[in-house]
Amino acid sequence: MLVATAGIVFLSACARSPSAVQNGAAAVGSGAMAAAARPAAVTTTNVALGDSLFNSGSCQRCHGMKGVGAPNGPALDGQKWVQLSTGSFEEIVGIITTGVPATAIKDPSRRNAMRPRGGPMQLTDPQIQAVAAYVYTLTHK
Repeated sequence: MLVATAGIVFLSACARSPSAVQNGAAAVGSGAMAAAARPAAVTTTNVALGDSLFNSGSCQRCHGMKGVGAPNGPALDGQKWVQLSTGSFEEIVGIITTGVPATAIKDPSRRNAMRPRGGPMQLTDPQIQAVAAYVYTLTHK
């Protein structure tokens, strides 16, 4: 009876997460649940492209290589900045798209605004999705 119940619970969990099944993430263990909870746009391809754009473009000038922080921008590899926001993928996309005006920056040591769309990079919508996917992975491991 226990085996049958466990099987039903497992199948029910998979049925609630069709993206997990489609992405091959429906496996036993906590790693599968974390993968299933990722937004659809946080794919291996998007994360790799976002990593490249972030670390070779203007993002790393303020946020540091790999998002570890720098004098002009906060670290994105920890939970501190997420405490100021929801940390959701959609919010990250919004922040990259619209930027952050200097008046909204709470840390007085950082006076420069974050320009929209990566400033001089002028990221396209698909590139913004990719950078957001990369940034999402920095805090949602």
